[in-house]
Amino acid sequence: MLKPTLQEKLIGKEILPETTLYKEIHTVKADNERLVMELNSQYHTPQEIQNYLKKITGKEVDASVNISQPFYSDFGKHITFGKDIFINQNVTFVDLGGITIEDQVLIGPCARLITVNHLTDPKKRRGLSVAPIRIKKNAWIGANVTILPGITVGENAIIAADSTVTKDVPANVIVAGSPAKIMREINR
Repeated sequence: MLKPTLQEKLIGKEILPETTLYKEIHTVKADNERLVMELNSQYHTPQEIQNYLKKITGKEVDASVNISQPFYSDFGKHITFGKDIFINQNVTFVDLGGITIEDQVLIGPCARLITVNHLTDPKKRRGLSVAPIRIKKNAWIGANVTILPGITVGENAIIAADSTVTKDVPANVIVAGSPAKIMREINR
């Protein structure tokens, strides 16, 4: 039987301070913070950015993935990139719960993809819960968008600038607002 990955151990669990799991998360997080600071400390060529992304994620990253600096990630190891992706500057991935970006996705400047929440019980408030985010093929995430834990954005969907996405977005629609609501379908 395969040993569960760290991400598998986190999904659906309360992650409380002072536990072994919490400490394991923060060990990985510290290494990622060093890599992200190095990435953002000066100009890097696209190839150098690719190399940093491989170290940050621990995975192969296709040469067609284009990320403008600065790029922020708090954990790093739970990010998966498809191909032909463009991510503009100042985008933040809070990825402990897992972020999957499929092929041909566009993400505008200052967008935030957040997979982590604190617990609502005041006695456990410093604890965490996580849920993955999935951005499907050819979706376009506008500038300054926030996507909350557990959200799937459907294929070809558009999230208008300054929106807050609190529930799944179907394929082939435009959503806007806070919370984001369907404005119209996209004619193909």
